[in-house]
Amino acid sequence: MTRFALAVDVGGTKIEAALVDEAGAVLAASRTRQPTGRAIDPAGMRQAVSAVVAHALDALPQGAALAGAGIGSAGPVDLVAGTIAPVNMPGLAGFPLAEAVRDAVVVATGQADPRVVLRHDGGALALAEAWLGAAAGARASLSIVVSTGVGGGIVVDGRPVGGSSGNAGHLGQTHAAEHGGELTLEEIASGPASVTWAQLAGWRGTTGEQLAADARRADRVAREAIERSARAVGRALADASTLLDLEVVAISGGFSFASDDYVELVAASLADWAVLPYAARTRVVRSGLGPDGPLVGAAALALRA
Repeated sequence: MTRFALAVDVGGTKIEAALVDEAGAVLAASRTRQPTGRAIDPAGMRQAVSAVVAHALDALPQGAALAGAGIGSAGPVDLVAGTIAPVNMPGLAGFPLAEAVRDAVVVATGQADPRVVLRHDGGALALAEAWLGAAAGARASLSIVVSTGVGGGIVVDGRPVGGSSGNAGHLGQTHAAEHGGELTLEEIASGPASVTWAQLAGWRGTTGEQLAADARRADRVAREAIERSARAVGRALADASTLLDLEVVAISGGFSFASDDYVELVAASLADWAVLPYAARTRVVRSGLGPDGPLVGAAALALRA
């Protein structure tokens, strides 16, 4: 019998759900999304959860089994309470996301007590990369997303490292070496932060996409904004690798595509900043899973974790 997991990915702009099989393949017909956004409230999130879960489970093939639901969410998360307090959606502080997904599964399937596993989104993505992506086979890996925000997750010996509360890996909220350590990595290296820095330096665009396009056209400020982001990420990863003895770091997220050499810039910064040789040897690679990564990671929580 084929087993599927319901995968739910919750972020600052959307909530997405799909069915994923035991080989990590996303069932295309089951995939759906609803908008979230900074202003979303608990009622709006419950409605969005119900909509995406119902659509995904309606596509469960006849005779297939549902292994459970895995949720990767913007954090912080509280694994004991099953709640979230996402930085970019302040109205959802304390929202019972695991309960909302469980209720939606019960309504859609009639199962009395479906298995639901919650992690923060960086941890879920790291699990996907260690399972099927660029970190497969590594003993210790970190996956980082550089996008509207900056997040990460850690996997050691094939298992996600959650820490005491399940929030290990929030690299974007650590303080960066730049500006005397007053700013977090996210406040320096994310797409919106890079756009703001470029604007203050005289650049006249408004989006990360425009910044990338202008950098490709040799705009000096746009290029420096991207290099500044990559340099900060590399330094943060050098410190993380020194602490965790990482074998590989996988990079994903929309802003990591702002230049063709972004990953190489990060790798060079890591190697230059690292004090100890084992940290300097950490490989930095592009994510191997693309846009499916967050869903695959959420599914892996139910299928493998």
